[in-house]
Amino acid sequence: MDKLRLFFTFLGFFTICTLSKAQDIEVQGYFMKDSAKIGERVPYVLKAKYSKGMNIIFPDSLYDYSPFVLLEKQTFMSQTKGDFTLDSAVYYVSNFSLESKSSLSVPVYDVMKYDSTTYQSNEASLALQLTINPLPEQLAFRDNNVYQEIPKAFNFPLLIAILLALVLMSIIVFFVFGKAITKAFNSYREKRKYNRFIKKWKNAEVRFVSNPNMDSADELLGLWKTYMEHLNNKPFREWTTVEIANFLDNKAIIKDFREIEMIIYAGKQSSDVSQAVHNLKEICADTYQQKIIDKDERK
Repeated sequence: MDKLRLFFTFLGFFTICTLSKAQDIEVQGYFMKDSAKIGERVPYVLKAKYSKGMNIIFPDSLYDYSPFVLLEKQTFMSQTKGDFTLDSAVYYVSNFSLESKSSLSVPVYDVMKYDSTTYQSNEASLALQLTINPLPEQLAFRDNNVYQEIPKAFNFPLLIAILLALVLMSIIVFFVFGKAITKAFNSYREKRKYNRFIKKWKNAEVRFVSNPNMDSADELLGLWKTYMEHLNNKPFREWTTVEIANFLDNKAIIKDFREIEMIIYAGKQSSDVSQAVHNLKEICADTYQQKIIDKDERK
């Protein structure tokens, strides 16, 4: 009898604790639209208001949002007022179900030391918006007694002969001018890449000169290493400054790198930093010109 009384006492205590914990959190979920087309991007808002001491997390892309498909999740900073904290997130989802109405309920989790508790949000519904108008009960036909010309049969033998002639001419042109066309195309593509690099470099240089901080300096060095890696087909982004200098046989580049890296690692700017930027740009220009010249000499 004592064991039975102890069991019911423990059960009542556990129930009271659970209800008390549930009252400390409010979970709400709703769509920003009442209806949507199939595959349309729809925002779903999930909010959780909870008391201090609770470690609340929202589900990520691993959660099953069926019948919806998760496209993107956007989170916001927590807001604390008094004894309560408000967390919110926007889930952008798409619906591919043909049901007239689809529902979604997303939970939040209270993560504790050895366990976690799930709090389910309310069920939010989204109606399917049809884009095809229903057919009328009676179809209206329009009389038309205008003569309709029947198209003649297509001349397939002539089409085949023309295609074969084009294929034969393409093969002849390829064998006669193929190498020259390929080299000209590669040179044209290389010049386009160089022009795009110069445009990006000028923009990055303007940002760096006007505001020489860690981000602008890192952007400038990253742009230089990426383009040099393309020109030389070598891992410039993985190499150290000394390795780059040894490969280019240019010891002076170490000083140019140091002038820019001093801003990244020490936050200091010297008077020679503009010259260092100019020197790095000239190295790219010289390397590009050498690559074009090498291609022309091999013709």
